[in-house]
Amino acid sequence: MPLIASTPVDQMAGPYRRRWWALLVLCLSLLIVVMANTSLIVAAPDMTTDLGLTSSQLQWVIDGYTVPYAALMLVLGALGDKYSRRGALILGLVIFGVGSVLGSLSGTATDVIVSRAVMGVGAATIMPATLSLLVASFPRRERARAITAWTATSGLAIALGPLTAGWLLEDHAWGSTFLVNVPIAALAIIAALVLVPPSRAAGMGRLDLLGGLLSVITVGSLVYGIIEGPHFGWGATAIGAMVLAGLGLVAFIAWELRHPHPILNVRKFRDRLFSGSVLAVMMFFLGAFGTIYYATQHIQFVLGYGPLATGVRLLPLAGAVFVGAALTGPVTRKLGIKPVVLTGMALGTVAIFLLTRVDAGATYTDFLPSFALLGLAIGLSTAPCTDAVMAAFPESELGVGGGINDTAIELGGSLGIAVLGSVLATSYKDELGTQLAGHLPSTTLDTAKESIGGALAVAQQVAQSPLGGPEQAQALVAAANDAFAQAVAHTSLIGGIVLAAGTVLVALILPTRRPTPPTRTEPATAAPAPSASTPSAAVGTPAGAAGTARTPSSAAGTARTPSSAAGTARTPSGVDQGQMHVV
Repeated sequence: MPLIASTPVDQMAGPYRRRWWALLVLCLSLLIVVMANTSLIVAAPDMTTDLGLTSSQLQWVIDGYTVPYAALMLVLGALGDKYSRRGALILGLVIFGVGSVLGSLSGTATDVIVSRAVMGVGAATIMPATLSLLVASFPRRERARAITAWTATSGLAIALGPLTAGWLLEDHAWGSTFLVNVPIAALAIIAALVLVPPSRAAGMGRLDLLGGLLSVITVGSLVYGIIEGPHFGWGATAIGAMVLAGLGLVAFIAWELRHPHPILNVRKFRDRLFSGSVLAVMMFFLGAFGTIYYATQHIQFVLGYGPLATGVRLLPLAGAVFVGAALTGPVTRKLGIKPVVLTGMALGTVAIFLLTRVDAGATYTDFLPSFALLGLAIGLSTAPCTDAVMAAFPESELGVGGGINDTAIELGGSLGIAVLGSVLATSYKDELGTQLAGHLPSTTLDTAKESIGGALAVAQQVAQSPLGGPEQAQALVAAANDAFAQAVAHTSLIGGIVLAAGTVLVALILPTRRPTPPTRTEPATAAPAPSASTPSAAVGTPAGAAGTARTPSSAAGTARTPSSAAGTARTPSGVDQGQMHVV
């Protein structure tokens, strides 16, 4: 085995021999990106106490990662296409590791927010690179299995993040939840040099810099407004951000439609399979991330489980993701993408609706069916959608394709946490205010209404106050738990309705049958036999999960042979797909 993988994957006569080892590296990189968000769920209480964070500061500790992450993925994916996809992966891991070190050393709210923003830039560089390298390294017949493993890794990270953070917090300060990323990132960098082949788009000219800038402005302003408005009020800042996002979107579409070599060919959204898959990913993660956000708060604050115990109780969700991922390939191959995706979205909707039964007497077993169904839905639906999205892009735009898919995930997650989190906070505030009106001083009541964590802190003060006592404190805790449980039930109703509406919309957009497009042919050389060093590819399914035939260099609707990589071919719609690349 050479010290560094140096042969570009597009110059190889056959499939890359160590592609399954390379997939492990890509999944490891994905793992720490997702864990950076989920681990914060259980680290937030300790961080809030230690740094004295306000509700606003805590929100931006969370979302300081999200804004650059969502805004930069498209343009950084394009940069990876032009210069080096493996280089982008390694650079992203370095930036992510630096941000993690800074986070572990932070002593103020501002320091933590800046560190999280640096990590968000690293994540935005890593994510599209993982998908573009995956698609470039695997032949079409194996790609669905590889994407399924990539998807299952996301599900694993949802549970592994809180579990790891909880384990660290048993004996260490919250900074350890940042620092643990550093050795993992270092390992991934070394493994990427050895196992991941170089890859870049051939024959690319200058980037569409204006289109990239407009995409950053549009997505960044949209995510900022989504976060700012529900949590901090629809004042001039939030409304201004949404107006800027709208203007940026109009300008972006107008520019991309007239540019000869756009950073994103927006005409792709005319393809119902592509646009329906992007919408399905966004809507699904809106419901999933929002639900996990408030369900874990209930487990911690109302049921009283510690960080480690909370992480353990999310493991059934991760296990269900793997079950769904194992099923998605054969089921999609037999039934097609539309029934599988809609079934997954329907299961996710049911999972959220089940939480409308939560009340003050609910236990963990009331959450378990929802976690299991939600995990099964994630595993079943996400891989076919991701495969369909990536299949719509030619070799020169794989990073852009990964950026679109990951932006849909992050935008959906941001919407879910912001919108459903806002519904949760409003419902809790109103219910607790009704129950405690006249029983607490106004300033104390305002603190209790801000969050359930605030209410528990007030209860501790009441218990130690000469004017209060344990009985009054216990009454306050009971009222806060009841108000939060009712807020969870109300929010679940809203979340279920939103995901149900999204399911109907996706059903209307996704085509019932996918026309068979012309495909690019794979090299005529026979694929080498699996190496003895190749790890098991048991996670996944037979190829063809998305129901779309595509070779390593193919794009949906584009016919091309390996020797004509720089050429163009007209699709049935007359769109010059060969010119749809970043220059």
